[in-house]
Amino acid sequence: MSGQGAAGAGRRAPGELESEVLAALWAAGRPVGASTVREQVAGDPAYTTVLTILTRLHDKRLVTRERSGRSHLYSPVQDKAGHTAAGMRDLLDRGGDRAAVLARFVSELPAEDEQLLEQLLHGPAED
Repeated sequence: MSGQGAAGAGRRAPGELESEVLAALWAAGRPVGASTVREQVAGDPAYTTVLTILTRLHDKRLVTRERSGRSHLYSPVQDKAGHTAAGMRDLLDRGGDRAAVLARFVSELPAEDEQLLEQLLHGPAED
């Protein structure tokens, strides 16, 4: 069911193409044009579709673009970890009671992730 998403045969779920375009930019590791991004996205989307997604990502300030001849080169504003963290902060901001949301989040973490979070917050445990 690759590339079909939850929206039905041949269609991606909302936001899936944006995620794939960002993943292609992260993988490139340098500013690239829409045609380079298109080559990395599954399902052979139209060049104009990729260009539309890149423009939307630029409008959302998730990518930068610089003029290169008659086209643009695109770069992600944040790395993948930074982008994911920003999404988590956005969800937390919209979640209402921050303490309740954080408590629920932490209570549902696997033990390894809970230990990692503890280590990140307080530094390594002293023996």
